[in-house]
Amino acid sequence: MDADQSSPDPSPSVQKRQQGVHIRPGKPYPRGATWDGIGVNFALHSAHAEKVELLLFDDADDAEPALTFALPERTGPMWHGYVVNLRPGQLYGYRVYGPYDPANGHRFNPNKVLLDPYAKAIGRPLRWDDSLFGYDVNDEENEDLSFSTTDSAPYAPLGAVVEETFAWGNDQSPEIPWEDTIIYETHVKGMTKKHPEVPEPLQGTYLGLACEPVIEHLKKLGVTTVQLLPVHAKLQDRHLLEKGLRNYWGYNTLAYFAPEPEYSSSGPVTAVRDFKMMVRALHDAGLEVIIDVVYNHTCEGTQMGPTLSLRGVDNQTYYKLNPDDNRYYMDYTGTGNTLDPGDSYVLQMIMDSLRYWVTEMHVDGFRFDLASALARELYDVNMLGSFFKVVQQDPILSQVKLIAEPWDVGPGGYQVGSFPWQWAEWNGRYRDALRRFWRGDEGLTGEVATRIAGSSDLYERSGRRPFASINFVTAHDGFTLQDQVSYEHKHNEENQEGNEDGHDHNYSVNCGVEGPTTNPQIIECRERRKRSLMTSLMLSQGVPMILGGDELSHTRRGNNNPYCQDNDITWYNWDLNEREQKFLDFVQNLTQFRKEHPSFRRRHFLAPADQENGTGDVLWWHPDGREMTRDDWHDDGLRAFGYLLRGKDLEPDPQGRPRRDDSFLVLMNQGSEPAPIELPKETNELEDVSCDGWDVVPELADGTLEGRYDPGGVLRLRAHAMTALSADR
Repeated sequence: MDADQSSPDPSPSVQKRQQGVHIRPGKPYPRGATWDGIGVNFALHSAHAEKVELLLFDDADDAEPALTFALPERTGPMWHGYVVNLRPGQLYGYRVYGPYDPANGHRFNPNKVLLDPYAKAIGRPLRWDDSLFGYDVNDEENEDLSFSTTDSAPYAPLGAVVEETFAWGNDQSPEIPWEDTIIYETHVKGMTKKHPEVPEPLQGTYLGLACEPVIEHLKKLGVTTVQLLPVHAKLQDRHLLEKGLRNYWGYNTLAYFAPEPEYSSSGPVTAVRDFKMMVRALHDAGLEVIIDVVYNHTCEGTQMGPTLSLRGVDNQTYYKLNPDDNRYYMDYTGTGNTLDPGDSYVLQMIMDSLRYWVTEMHVDGFRFDLASALARELYDVNMLGSFFKVVQQDPILSQVKLIAEPWDVGPGGYQVGSFPWQWAEWNGRYRDALRRFWRGDEGLTGEVATRIAGSSDLYERSGRRPFASINFVTAHDGFTLQDQVSYEHKHNEENQEGNEDGHDHNYSVNCGVEGPTTNPQIIECRERRKRSLMTSLMLSQGVPMILGGDELSHTRRGNNNPYCQDNDITWYNWDLNEREQKFLDFVQNLTQFRKEHPSFRRRHFLAPADQENGTGDVLWWHPDGREMTRDDWHDDGLRAFGYLLRGKDLEPDPQGRPRRDDSFLVLMNQGSEPAPIELPKETNELEDVSCDGWDVVPELADGTLEGRYDPGGVLRLRAHAMTALSADR
């Protein structure tokens, strides 16, 4: 047969029919796309839909599906079908039919291809186009009340069917006890993008974070737990891309089951495998993995946002709508919408997602962004609400690390100290008190003492332990540690929002010059303050969290809200000068000191001294060489103080073995002048034992304070400095 007489290649849809691809009723559970080795079961929840179509795409570049099936069965609110002879890697989406009635909360539009809320991989990232909006973006009069008839199929994000088996081997969680935990908050891309020892193709990826030089750095730093900024698949906001910016942090979730494909080493579908390989490598090194999750809102924004997934699947079910006007959303998050965990199917989706990341992706816990929003059932925050009850009884989730960001932007949303007993919390009061204290603010002695001692005022009444307090002085949101001592004002101009974004209350100090300087006195002042802030963190009861890059003296050039900066502002610089290397060495030594001394990581709150019977754990020390009195705590002129920490008779370790430690005297001077401090004559004034001398902890020696001091002698503590001494008995 001549070439021009040959039969044309069959179309993709014909090829699929020839392969025997056809649909059966399937099952309503599990939700999402589940491959069983023969075919794929598809199940989608939509209580108000009238019809659901499954679209199968052969290639990410295809403008239309190769095959479309109407899901043949509806069981309750579940639409489902089983497609025979589909394989992992299959790209798919949905069209959902129903009323388009925004005034009553319905925004169904079958012209929009929708991402499965349970998609476990992103097969095609979104490509921005006006067709992604459910309304006509050119109808300025009716706005979101108008109806778009343009097909979004060429541009919509697509899910991909995954093969869930993985060679985990003997992988298991390191299960670091809370009291031994040191958290390192970092960004997958930011940590590795400029690392010179990470192969270039892996820089900025999950596998880059799994590289030996990166893991070696984490191990040497002494952290136990890597907390990753959001790794759920995210949306790159259109307005940011138009400005040449990007959604770098990732707090704009597109899919709750799919890892962000941008961090994959070889295309979006391999993101699942790469993430698992990263977790396995970190576990092999004894490091836990916690992920930052955003179940309070999605990337679809306000009523003027795009229709990509939940809005088109069943807007009225998935989101909290304004009860006075269902056209609009309740916004407790500052992002335009709030997910509704009060709906049982939405709550199920959240729980299914959490369990998936534990059981299939092997993560060791979660940090919940704006967690107070999850406690809102109607308006008020309710810590006895459905979400917390379900987590508490869940046999999987109740066993992992749960950390709340205990606030949202709604009324009554600041809930530090109010979460259930299984939860730890970002302690914003700790952060603010320590920042203000080392800035030099007066009248904070009592507040700082309470925070350093584990914040028992916030957590003890409800039966919680010191580990409920996640202590931090810096986090992704705000200044880095280097900027905390280098800038008094935010410099967010590069965000192109007129420097109006970000917090104004940074409680920071610049030591005399705003920003970079070559003045050696100012540099020395900044280094001393950095050491005091880091020392406070590591010598406090509770769980310390280090912001990734702080150990490298990373600067964001004064930008305290670099959520959109995917560049040198947020990528760590690994080329350290002598000053930066010395600070890295200091942090490494400090974390090691904490690990070696259980006095600073107790499982129970400190008991105050009772000198009459020789019991107690801590005695607060006045520079005059005596115990602090009630009046001393209200002395705004007192700039230096300390505490004696007894190392005898510590509570046993989790295995019941007895523990004992040295007795320590911890001293701090927030003032701008040196402070003379008279040292105790006895080990710690808690028991009648003589003291041969006070030895400066080598890890905190700075050239001016080192060696031994006589009992009852006077130590002159430099301005803005902190140190510790151990009792030699």
